[in-house]
Amino acid sequence: MELYNSTIREVAARLAEAKHRSWPYEPSRAWRDLGQNELVLTRDAAYELGGSGNPASNFTCVTTDASLVPEDSITLVGPDLGEIGADCPFCRIVMLHVNDISGDDQEAFRTIRDMEFVKYHVFPEGYMMRVSPENQREQVRVSRRALKKGMSFRNIGNSFIRKYKEKGLVDHVGIYFVTGDRQLCKELADTAKKVDTITLTLNHIMDGLATDCSVCSFKPVCDEVEGMKELHFKKGEAPMKLD
Repeated sequence: MELYNSTIREVAARLAEAKHRSWPYEPSRAWRDLGQNELVLTRDAAYELGGSGNPASNFTCVTTDASLVPEDSITLVGPDLGEIGADCPFCRIVMLHVNDISGDDQEAFRTIRDMEFVKYHVFPEGYMMRVSPENQREQVRVSRRALKKGMSFRNIGNSFIRKYKEKGLVDHVGIYFVTGDRQLCKELADTAKKVDTITLTLNHIMDGLATDCSVCSFKPVCDEVEGMKELHFKKGEAPMKLD
């Protein structure tokens, strides 16, 4: 599964250029999970990640290339939860190395969709996520009480990785949190849209929808993304010649 590889490389390189902090996966540091979404009222909130019209996005990239996600890790670019004093830009990125799906594109597609739903099953105490799949927006309301207890992105990252690790196909998880940098978060929001378009194109192909490539709205994606055209051939729908 190579469809997201170039995006993983580009994003990892871009974030490596910024000042960042990283930690290994430590399950014991995972924040308490409530098992269901907690309602954090405005009066109880310290601030909102992505609030006040700030950029707020999330996306997930899956690969079978172990070199791209060689270990479980948490990376923070920007101030930590206890260092933020007001609503700010935000982005959460997950990069997954998965196994046992090479050569089976249908299974790979099912795995990608399954991984997308993990974010709906992580419920850290005092960390209320509101996700909009239509525009890849993820806004988080953070409670003052949780901050007083010491909640950090290191804790939240461990919570996410622990949930992903429940999936047998997942070998390694790299999770990134970006805060405070409006321009960088805007760039990542654009990347989130690109990733979503790749997934929609894959869905289009896996559904077996024949199309004239000269008029297909997904043609730019197939032209740009490594491995996408090959999927057309595997599905018995070779892209039409335009000459």
